[in-house]
Amino acid sequence: MNLQTHIPFSKNISNLIDYNSKIILLGSCFSDNIGQKLSYHKFESILNPFGILFHPKAIESVIKNALCKKKYTEKDVFFLNERWQSFEAHSKLSSSSKEKVIEQLNKASVSINKAVKNSTHFIITLGTSWVYRSNESGEIVANCHKVSQKKFKKELLSVAEINKSLSLIISLIKEINPSISFIFTISPVRHLKDGVIENQQSKSHLISALHQIIPIHKNSFYFPSYEVMMDELRDYRFYKEDMIHPNQIAINYIWEKFYENWLSDEALELKKEVIKIQRGLEHKPFNPNSEGHQQFLSSLQEKIETLKKKYSHISF
Repeated sequence: MNLQTHIPFSKNISNLIDYNSKIILLGSCFSDNIGQKLSYHKFESILNPFGILFHPKAIESVIKNALCKKKYTEKDVFFLNERWQSFEAHSKLSSSSKEKVIEQLNKASVSINKAVKNSTHFIITLGTSWVYRSNESGEIVANCHKVSQKKFKKELLSVAEINKSLSLIISLIKEINPSISFIFTISPVRHLKDGVIENQQSKSHLISALHQIIPIHKNSFYFPSYEVMMDELRDYRFYKEDMIHPNQIAINYIWEKFYENWLSDEALELKKEVIKIQRGLEHKPFNPNSEGHQQFLSSLQEKIETLKKKYSHISF
């Protein structure tokens, strides 16, 4: 008896991720989930330098600014609730120091510029089609930072607007890195603050736009994390207590689907060795000074050195 609706996958025979790949991830908090998994398994990756970015216009903005080498200044930050912040970045870049925020913004932009030029894979996770436009500047912001909603106009990006934004992102990046592969996915996080119906409308706009642009752009692919959550994991036991975010079981399940379909066979085997080392490093011995534990540490260090000789970016 089959008690699940399984999402069909067809493993790509090219463009697969291995331990020589360089990966950049931008987007919603689900990018963080996958990015942390890639980091744990020692893939060379850069994750959300500007913090979580929920919608395509925010991603478009940081990429355009990074590629044109925008220099962030005090005009790009503001002071609220005893913190300096930027409408272009997540609150993780906020600080009590104005100079520090500006420095972090410029470092993040340089990081994206370098990653775009050198990466083999670009993973973009879209969270919502809802955006907030500043009444003062007329610009769409990446994050409101709890500024009064009276200062913004809430808008739903149309399928055409999302299509245009994503197409621009792809075109800008492929101008300087034509061989890069794009992996797009929709975040399974439910944005219920917008409303249940409004969340579904928002997700549908993202999905419709992606399935229009992916077929016409070479090396662009779709990974159905949203569909796996909605269909294969159709149960509230796979959510955190807030009933909005996928819990660790769901994250692990979707990560498993990802690596089964996007990692090369060689990478899958090497990942097993990385896991053994990680678990060895996490092991807490009963007697750390025992001869047996010292031999264990020596063997573990030998495995680490062997990996580092082959892949210089790997560091434990």
